[in-house]
Amino acid sequence: MVSPPHASRLLHAVLVATLLGFLAPASHSLRFELHSGHTKCIAEDIRANSMTVGKFAVVNPHEGHPLPESHRLSARVTSPHGTSYHQSENVESGQFAFTVAEAGDYTACLWAPEHKPEATLTVDFDWRTGVAASDWSNVAKKGQVDVMELELKKLYETIDSIHTEMFYLREREEEMEELNQATNAKMAWLSGLSLFVCLSVAGLQLWHLKTFFEKKKII
Repeated sequence: MVSPPHASRLLHAVLVATLLGFLAPASHSLRFELHSGHTKCIAEDIRANSMTVGKFAVVNPHEGHPLPESHRLSARVTSPHGTSYHQSENVESGQFAFTVAEAGDYTACLWAPEHKPEATLTVDFDWRTGVAASDWSNVAKKGQVDVMELELKKLYETIDSIHTEMFYLREREEEMEELNQATNAKMAWLSGLSLFVCLSVAGLQLWHLKTFFEKKKII
C-alpha cells in the first residue's frame, strides 16, 4: 500500500516524466512511397548506450494475394562513422535492434531494385529509441512484478533516460561553446590580418605615388 505523500510524489514524477517524454521525440513511425531504383534515408540522433529498435515492411497492394516479386527492398542501418549495424537484401520486411556505442546521427536507408516498368512500393517504417524501445509487455507477462512495481520500473527507466539526456545535451552545449570560441578567435585573427594587408597595400600605393610624382618632378 502506497502512502498519500509517496503517491503524490509518484504522480508528480509521472506527470513530469510524461511531459518530458512528449517534448523529446524518441521514435519515427511513418508510411512512405518508394519507387524502384530509388533510395530513401532516415536519420535519427541517438545518444550513446541507448537501445534502439526498428522494423519495416512493404505494404501488400492486393490484400489476399501474394506480394509481387517487384515489391522487395533492401535496407541498411549505419552509424555516424559508417559502421553497419544492420543489412537486409531483397526482403519483404525486416527488423533491427542494437545498443548504440557512439552518439550521433544514425541513418537507415531503404532502396528498391530497378524494374521496368517502374514499381511504386508503400513502406511502413517504425524506429524507436531509448524508453520507447523497451518492450514492457514482455516484462509484465513474466509475472515477476506487480502493476505498481512495473510502473515504478518504467518511471525509473524514464527518469534515468532523461537524466542521461540532460548530460548529453550539456556536453553538446559545451562542444558548441568551444567551437564558437575557436571560431571567434579565428575571425579576430583573420580580421587583424585583413587590416594589416589593407594598411600595407595603402602604404605601398602612397609610396608608389610619391615616387612617381618625384620622378615627374611634380613635387
